[in-house]
Amino acid sequence: MPSYAGPSVTARPGEVASTLRLLGYLALAIALVIFDHRGGWLSQFREHANVVTQPLWWLAGLPGRLGTRVQDDAGSRTRLTTENRNLRNELLIANARLTRLQTAAADNAQLRALLGVAESRGLDVQLAPILNIDLDPTRQRLVLDAGSGDGVHVGQAVIDAGGLMGQIIEVTPSHSTVLLLTDPDHAIPVMVTRNGVRLIVYGRGDHLELSDVPLNTDVRTGDLIVSSGLGGRFPAGFPVGTVTALRPDDSRAFLVGELEPAAQLDRGRDVLLLRSAPSRWPTPPMPDAEGETAVALGTRAIRVPAPRPDVPAALPATMPASPGLPAPAPADVTAPPERTP
Repeated sequence: MPSYAGPSVTARPGEVASTLRLLGYLALAIALVIFDHRGGWLSQFREHANVVTQPLWWLAGLPGRLGTRVQDDAGSRTRLTTENRNLRNELLIANARLTRLQTAAADNAQLRALLGVAESRGLDVQLAPILNIDLDPTRQRLVLDAGSGDGVHVGQAVIDAGGLMGQIIEVTPSHSTVLLLTDPDHAIPVMVTRNGVRLIVYGRGDHLELSDVPLNTDVRTGDLIVSSGLGGRFPAGFPVGTVTALRPDDSRAFLVGELEPAAQLDRGRDVLLLRSAPSRWPTPPMPDAEGETAVALGTRAIRVPAPRPDVPAALPATMPASPGLPAPAPADVTAPPERTP
């Protein structure tokens, strides 16, 4: 027996109980494993447990899903906003280009009309762009981007595809001023194409007017009024306007007629300046020796030849000879008289 022996070790009640519980748990676990392996009922229990716990898993994952959804929505909104802004900018650019093309098409149509009337009437004209307008009721003027350096001079008639517009009243080296027919200070001698009656058309600010027309004068609504050529300022035969209404004046002794201008005084960006006065407005063009017709564009003058009086328009230079008859003399040659010895 040893000389020293410590106190005897006795198991505490709490440790024994813990050991017993552990052994019980182990036995229960082994039993469950054996029963599940043989009967599979524990798998069914797990399936039912998963069904019961599924809402809990859904609730647990809800904050994460909401965060992802908000992030995706924010990204989609930003992307859609950017795309919408880009599409709006592209639409504005496309509309601006379309408007520019429409303006160019309108300008092209007006230039074609101006060049067409110059070629079809055989006019010697110059094309001048409009720089500024003054359409005040008491002052009807146009400022052209062409002056004395381009051959413009005071008194030159101004027309467009419809008819007379006015005349040049002031010229500088680079610009010129046009007095429109509707200016209150303007008057032009005219005549009625239907019967040749001579009248005077006055400008009234926004329209043209026939004043002091005798009651017995044969003037009707719808008559075409053209320049008469009297005074030598405007060539004869250029359209001025159409009679739209006739009414007696305050004295009841004369008629007053309202005219719709033949020219588009408030439209267009270019006008034609007559470089030389033609014989009449309706004269058809005659081809020159080279067969070329054109118009002065800006400062580059391209000639549109006037009719050639030395070449007959309807008769040929020589008449064909008929069988058995001598060939006649040329139509434009007169045989000299025979001399008596």
